Amino acid sequence: MANKLEHESSLYLKQHAHNPVNWIPWGQEALDKAKAENKLILISIGYSACHWCHVMERESFENEAIAETMNRFFVPIKVDREERPDIDQIYMIAVQLMTNAGGWPLNCICLPDGRPIYGGTYFKPQDWQSVLLQIARMWEERPQVAMDYAERLTAGIHKAEKLPINPIPPAYQQQDLLDLVNPWKEQFDDKEGGYLRSPKFPLPNNWLFFLRYGALAKDEVLLKHIHFTLEKIANGGIYDHVGGGFARYAVDDAWFVPHFEKMLYDNGQLISLYSEAYQHQPNPKYKRIVDETIAWAQREMRDANGGFYAALDADSEGVEGKFYTFHQEEIETVLGKDASLFNAYFNCTAQGNWHEEHINILNCAMDADTMAQEAGFSPAEWEDYLFEIKEKLRLYREKRVRPGLDTKQITSWNALMIQGLVDAYRVFNESSYLELAVQTALFIEEHCYLNDDLLHQKADENRQILAFLDDYAMTTQAFIALYEATFEEEWLLKANRLAEKAIALFYDADSKAFYYTAKDAEALIARKSEIMDNVIPSSSSTMVRSLYRLSEILDNTDYLAIADQVFANVFPHMQQYGSAYSNWGIQLIEHVYGVNEVAITGKDALNWRKELDKYYIPNKICVGGTKSTLPLLKDKAGMEAKSYLCRNKTCSLPQSSIAHIIELINNNGDSTPIN
Repeated sequence: MANKLEHESSLYLKQHAHNPVNWIPWGQEALDKAKAENKLILISIGYSACHWCHVMERESFENEAIAETMNRFFVPIKVDREERPDIDQIYMIAVQLMTNAGGWPLNCICLPDGRPIYGGTYFKPQDWQSVLLQIARMWEERPQVAMDYAERLTAGIHKAEKLPINPIPPAYQQQDLLDLVNPWKEQFDDKEGGYLRSPKFPLPNNWLFFLRYGALAKDEVLLKHIHFTLEKIANGGIYDHVGGGFARYAVDDAWFVPHFEKMLYDNGQLISLYSEAYQHQPNPKYKRIVDETIAWAQREMRDANGGFYAALDADSEGVEGKFYTFHQEEIETVLGKDASLFNAYFNCTAQGNWHEEHINILNCAMDADTMAQEAGFSPAEWEDYLFEIKEKLRLYREKRVRPGLDTKQITSWNALMIQGLVDAYRVFNESSYLELAVQTALFIEEHCYLNDDLLHQKADENRQILAFLDDYAMTTQAFIALYEATFEEEWLLKANRLAEKAIALFYDADSKAFYYTAKDAEALIARKSEIMDNVIPSSSSTMVRSLYRLSEILDNTDYLAIADQVFANVFPHMQQYGSAYSNWGIQLIEHVYGVNEVAITGKDALNWRKELDKYYIPNKICVGGTKSTLPLLKDKAGMEAKSYLCRNKTCSLPQSSIAHIIELINNNGDSTPIN
């Protein structure tokens, strides 16, 4: 017998539709039932590609005895965190306050009104049954204890990430950046790249910060660690060397054994990061990574409607990583005479390099490409040869049972993919990447709006979920990027309309902060801001950076005032934990080093922009065209090719080439030409 998740559209919810637990989706029915029966609510949150969510389901939620306890004493509610990140945010804060840890599956036991009293992540079945019975007994015998604790905990949730209003400094200094960077660098892993920890997450926005800072500060030691880290990640098992795309994280400290699920949001950002890293230091491996990852996303993650899906599961046939790993004899059968070189390049052995599972995870050494020279290949021949033999193995792998595909199409994640595609287009001048970015933007416009309101994801037959701040912020950012790549001002106008709406819905003028949920959204036990950057930059930092960018391009002082105040509120907290403020840190870089506003006029404006993009200038804004009302182009437009460098509301005389612009930039800051 199916429970009430049977008719849900979410893959994660449908995965639990035949549990013996009487799951109910989040909604008024479940909340009313808890109040009417005076039962505790059991909120269980996860996502379809989560391996440990599947494990807890098999061990506990499919266990008849445990299910009977859950049904008897609780109202069990199942939530897809990707569908309802607002609910996940609230109860994640609660569990972090209770346990100083968080993750998924996220399980939270709450009063009938939704206020939490107990929570955690994964539980072994015997521990889960014990917790359930203890909490049920407490609610029956000592309900006041639960209510008192809920009151204190909910007060803590309200206070979390609530920042005081700070005065706006007259200027930010180089020392502010040093105070952020120096303690942060102490966490670096000089042996394996990244940070001294396991598991290891790619954290693309962290390395984007360091890349930009290192280039502008001319910190060669820092830059060496960045590129070392990016090569380590690219060589590791966390990257799918056969099919392209990155797994969410590596469980070890050497990027070797991945947690095999692939998420759209990671890969969109990593396309951006590896493109920008190539622009700074051309490395054929970076281009290979970008090309293969885009090819994977287009092949495996894209719907006919032009939008991208959310995630691929870690498991297939109930085994984590089964789709992605190989026995050596399989490789030899598929590749024949090429198997020997392939096995040497990707460290595959007869016993299996993943010793616990006696199978091979493809990975390569830092100097693996030197095998090309030893085997007599030119660099171009080697790229072609690698593609050919990997493609043979990919086609063989396609015959296997595939991991589950979560077909949700989330607005903010698609926006991150647009940004990645635009960045790749501008670095590699591959027109198909821009075409794909535009098609994805058109998908958002066609399928992710309800009248004039942005949606969080493509609507389905069950519900239309209105957008959260991250959907607005990242779509605004993506549309600005499309303008700077094409000089088509319609994208800028669309970005501006989104920014205006985001301020109206999410900005609170009294607290000088952006909330994650709109002012007219469903009321939860608290309305929270999202300040700290995580694997995905926070909605607040992304919105603030977009407002700064629009304020420069449109000369909008209202946007500037809001951005300045929100940034000033966050600034005192950044030094405590740099990794959690990396996107704010990128904004601090622009405060300290300034922004190079490059205005290009004339019918060859796009070609001049392409010439400009041959140089690594991480702190630039680019506008252009033959006629425009934009402040930076007003009175400059015309058919004759000219360029201007503007900084601090002052523009240079017209320049007759991009080379002259680069010379002017070099007199102020830094630009590194691509060889």
